[in-house]
Amino acid sequence: MCYRCRKPREGAVIYCVVPPELGEDAYRRLVEHYRDNPNVKVIMDRRQGERRTDRSAGGERTTRDRRRRRAPGSFDI
Repeated sequence: MCYRCRKPREGAVIYCVVPPELGEDAYRRLVEHYRDNPNVKVIMDRRQGERRTDRSAGGERTTRDRRRRRAPGSFDI
């Protein structure tokens, strides 16, 4: 969706991911619902467990402040 013009973008694909808890029935109903919309792909999430089990390579993950730092000095106007 182009948020400026509120029109769908050409070639953009929306992935509807169905969790395994909802089952095959929900998957089939969603496929049927979106069958006429070529921009929507329904997929079943089939992942099992956490893939990142080896923590030695990356260590602890940290979050940081991504905002720009203020320039030093006083800016009283």
